[in-house]
Amino acid sequence: MTESDATRNYLVYCVEALRLFFQGRSQVYVSGNLFIYYEEGNPRKNISPDVFVVFGVSKRQRRSYKVWQEGGKLPSFVLEITSKTTRNQDENQKPELYANLGIQEYFQYDPTGDYLNPQLKGRRLVNGQYEAIPATHLADGTTVLQSQTLGLDLRLLPISQATLNFPGVPMRELRLFDPQTQTKLLNYQESDAARVAAEQLAEEERQRAAQEALRADEERQRAEQETLRADEERQRAEQETLRAEAARQRAERAEQQLAELLEQLRSQSDNP
Repeated sequence: MTESDATRNYLVYCVEALRLFFQGRSQVYVSGNLFIYYEEGNPRKNISPDVFVVFGVSKRQRRSYKVWQEGGKLPSFVLEITSKTTRNQDENQKPELYANLGIQEYFQYDPTGDYLNPQLKGRRLVNGQYEAIPATHLADGTTVLQSQTLGLDLRLLPISQATLNFPGVPMRELRLFDPQTQTKLLNYQESDAARVAAEQLAEEERQRAAQEALRADEERQRAEQETLRADEERQRAEQETLRAEAARQRAERAEQQLAELLEQLRSQSDNP
């Protein structure tokens, strides 16, 4: 079955964002739009969720997922991107099947808002039956549904915050958030862009730090030069003081010698 741009975009975003989020855990498998065969010997017993997460199995590439080869492990989390062609299955058939299989959480998202009301839904398995996951609403209008299995929030952003990839379609954008850090999960492209931006910022900070260090060194050199000039001025002042003192002493000696000479002359004139 072909997919719309909106379906494919959100499928790719969710798979990539979840793979990045769980990249440090080797026993978490994230995939999407992949056949899951859940009954050995009966290839007709299969499902193909748009996005799913399986805990307790190795992280590796698969052509298909065969439950009996994976220790009986089924997805704990499933997200279906609902469209006109999948609405009936997503709303009626899949919930019953997923509940019977024991899939703990089942979410639906309608990118255009034409086929689901509300646009984002979540169900959690309780005593073998799905119960609706209650939504909370942030002050800015964001709708939040919590996934206990993932430890993440599925957030439906207000239209004013959404990136409108499809002009004329007032979509509310779905994004995954880490509630512990309140940060949005990024896909590969966004992660690369964030890494490049961080590296660029780090380089700019390094250059600013180098410039600040250079200015500080120039200020230090100027201060040292000022100190040196002040010391030279002090030495010159001391030398001037010494010269002035020497000149004063010479003048006093000359005055004393003149006084002695005058006294001698008076004595000689008094005793011819």
